[in-house]
Amino acid sequence: MSGPANTPGFDGPAFYAQPRLLHKRRSRDWWTLLHPPYTLCHLSFVVVGACLVGPVNSLYMWMTILAFFLAVGIGAHALDELQGRPLRTEIPAWQLKAAALLGVGGAVVVGVIGAVLTSGYLGIFIVVGIVLALGYNLELFHGGLHTDFVFALSWGSFPVLTAYFAQHSTLNLAAFIAAVFAALIAGTQRQLSTPARNLRRRVSHVEGIQVHVDGSTVSITKEAQLQPLESALRLLCWASVTLAISLACARYHVL
Repeated sequence: MSGPANTPGFDGPAFYAQPRLLHKRRSRDWWTLLHPPYTLCHLSFVVVGACLVGPVNSLYMWMTILAFFLAVGIGAHALDELQGRPLRTEIPAWQLKAAALLGVGGAVVVGVIGAVLTSGYLGIFIVVGIVLALGYNLELFHGGLHTDFVFALSWGSFPVLTAYFAQHSTLNLAAFIAAVFAALIAGTQRQLSTPARNLRRRVSHVEGIQVHVDGSTVSITKEAQLQPLESALRLLCWASVTLAISLACARYHVL
């Protein structure tokens, strides 16, 4: 039987939390707040949408990446941490509120500039983005937007469609199919991360044994349950990033 899980790397709120390379606690807290692997995966969907069909306007692509980094990487994650401190950071509430305001507000500013440069219809995406960021993380509308389905659309499909529209001022079948791909990846991430978060944040230890058909037994531990979930999450994030890089290389003719 296993006791309390205190193996290094398995006792934090997330597998990317509190990196040792950052010596100050406050720096570690901000790093954790950014959810680096998930944010990187999310931004890779922006690149997929932007590079799905050429030609690619680099300025529009980087503006879209910046807008989503501000809105999700900073703003949405700051709002989420305000709701019960799931990451156990010590960042003052006023700083989280300021980060949320600057993140979402900054994304809106970038979006408005993009609408002026491309198409006024981009304003629809800005409004939808605000509703999704605030509605999901603040659990508005009685939590109606705080669902796995909305998460997959918001964190997967939406960046693909927005980035594609920012490039071409229209949407087509290829963009919607790519959006489905991103939703499936984001949905898979959600299915893996939910039990992983539960194990890290709500479970002190796991006790039990696994009995094989040959009669041998293996102890069931918290670490053993977390390892395949979080390994899959790492691979999933890197798979999305790899696809984004390959599309960018193709569009920019990198040999």
